[in-house]
Amino acid sequence: MFHDRLDAADRLAERLAHLKGNNPLILAIPRGGVPMGHRLATALEGELDVVLVHKIGAPGHSEFAIGAVSETGDAQLDPAAERCPAEAVDREIDRQRQVLSERRERYTPVRPPIPPDDRVVVVVDDGSATGATMEAALKTLQGRPKRLIAALGVASPDAAARLEALADEVVCLKVPADFMAVGQFFADFGQVEDEEVIELLGERAT
Repeated sequence: MFHDRLDAADRLAERLAHLKGNNPLILAIPRGGVPMGHRLATALEGELDVVLVHKIGAPGHSEFAIGAVSETGDAQLDPAAERCPAEAVDREIDRQRQVLSERRERYTPVRPPIPPDDRVVVVVDDGSATGATMEAALKTLQGRPKRLIAALGVASPDAAARLEALADEVVCLKVPADFMAVGQFFADFGQVEDEEVIELLGERAT
């Protein structure tokens, strides 16, 4: 059990301490991954940015993820998406693309995304139930960093296995067999608001 996201970030920083001195680029998945990314970037003396991806919810059941979409427009769909009406899935993908475009404008309004090319890149999130969101983030970046690392507090066994083929290294603190939800492994799992994301990104940009 983690006390909160910062507790998980501190433990990840210990596992990734060898990156200190390499100016790693920490790409956090909003919103829950951003407080963790801020703590990691500080501990590892790296740069902080966001990688914008969002789950695609099943039509009529938005909490059930059937894939994820990135800010580049690429969508990764799970097999479950085949059981949903194609037009409804397309509408949801378009809606999430617009959401991500608006988030980029809010989060980093005065600069473009930090290029990951030839960098050591750590993609961080608080946890993953299906692996879809982290998978979309990793696929967006593949071929650009010299080393790509996925860092998570907790993941289901299926999600952890899914990510192994997409990153040079997966650092996940907990892969419990009794996984039900990410939040069950955090004593404090409060929602992270946009205002906090913007503030944390601004702090690391100065």
